[in-house]
Amino acid sequence: MPQETKTKFEPGSPASAPGADGKASPAGMNVLLGDDRSTFDALEKAFDFRGDVTLELRDGRSITGYLFDRKRGRGLPDSSVRLMLPDADGQKVTIGYQEIARVAFSDRDPAAGKSFETWVKKYVEKKMRGERASIESEPLE
Repeated sequence: MPQETKTKFEPGSPASAPGADGKASPAGMNVLLGDDRSTFDALEKAFDFRGDVTLELRDGRSITGYLFDRKRGRGLPDSSVRLMLPDADGQKVTIGYQEIARVAFSDRDPAAGKSFETWVKKYVEKKMRGERASIESEPLE
């Protein structure tokens, strides 16, 4: 799903690191899930997050990966998320909302500071210093 179709994380949460859009990012947050509303809210933020999340399950297991899809039903029993697991050859797992006790966001938002506005600012700064500035994207880290 393209990033521009994802909702934005709203400021005012404990997270303080800016995301690619300049707003607060949930990076580093650790959310203990309670009622249905807080569970839906936290997992929606996890879906919008561009980094990995760790889901601590009620049975004691932990699963870390990139949350790339979610199915929101009428309640927790008919709602689920899908994660791509790192270093698992593209393996994907589906977890029901009712199985999740806690969501922990990785400390780093991989898209932080990589907005178009940030790119333009860096481009202009390089040009002003007389350095070579290219329209090509920077190499991946």
